[in-house]
Amino acid sequence: MRLKNHTSYASVMSVLVNKDSKIIVQGFTGSEGTFHAGQMIEYGTNVVGGVTPGKGGQMHLERPVFNTVAEAVAKVGADTSIIFVPPAFAADAIMEAAEAGIKVIITITEGIPVADMINAAQYVKTRNCRLIGPNCPGVITPGEAKVGIMPGFVFKKGKVGIVSKSGTLTYEAADQVVKQGLGITTAIGIGGDPIIGTTTKEAVEMLINDPETEAVVMIGEIGGQLEADAAQWYQKSGSTKPIVGFIAGETAPAGRTMGHAGAIVGGSDDTAQAKKKIMRACGIHVVDSPAEIGKKVAEVIA
Repeated sequence: MRLKNHTSYASVMSVLVNKDSKIIVQGFTGSEGTFHAGQMIEYGTNVVGGVTPGKGGQMHLERPVFNTVAEAVAKVGADTSIIFVPPAFAADAIMEAAEAGIKVIITITEGIPVADMINAAQYVKTRNCRLIGPNCPGVITPGEAKVGIMPGFVFKKGKVGIVSKSGTLTYEAADQVVKQGLGITTAIGIGGDPIIGTTTKEAVEMLINDPETEAVVMIGEIGGQLEADAAQWYQKSGSTKPIVGFIAGETAPAGRTMGHAGAIVGGSDDTAQAKKKIMRACGIHVVDSPAEIGKKVAEVIA
């Protein structure tokens, strides 16, 4: 069973978005919002409108534009938002969506100031909603909803869930899994910033608890404790669903940010080698190259 109106919405959702999700685009009329909203609509995603302050009442991409998220919730029943708002204003956009009652907030924006994101992340925790990102490629449930910037043609419906910090590696893993004839239930790009809304553990937990997902691909990177936390949760959960794991950045020098703002080795436990050791000890099938992901999933899936 997919998204329904549960009392504890954020904790029971398994796949975040589906064909019934009512999606709005914050930053709808800007160049990024326009391009990616057009792609989402073309994919078949249920985009019901967008928000650009000062442009309410207009039509854009044959969808209504609202001045506020609250107005979009009231008039078209929006329950999911994707944010293409410039970095200086994106944290406010996240909090506006949470305050208005949006249940799933997917933030694509890169470069949001850390202090702003700390405030936004703390605020989201006081509301009954789920934040994905920022600095992420979004979420896709193949054949139902593409809420993000990922190339939809790569993803085919199937039984493998993906959780990833990397957009590019999300697409690569999906392509390999699809070529093995297995396909994807939902792919969740959690983002590569130091402060994000949904952790690796939380995303893995959603997919492990999803009855349609039979295996999970977990793609992490150097820096932080997210993958170790997810691995330790998986071990304690007693789940028999296999997880295939990969950690990017094995050759990165210590103390230097590598691409993602969160990908910086601060201590011995942040390295790729240390993370892979923890993951293996917790029962995760770790591969040393992203080229091995699809083959390993085919090996371990029941």
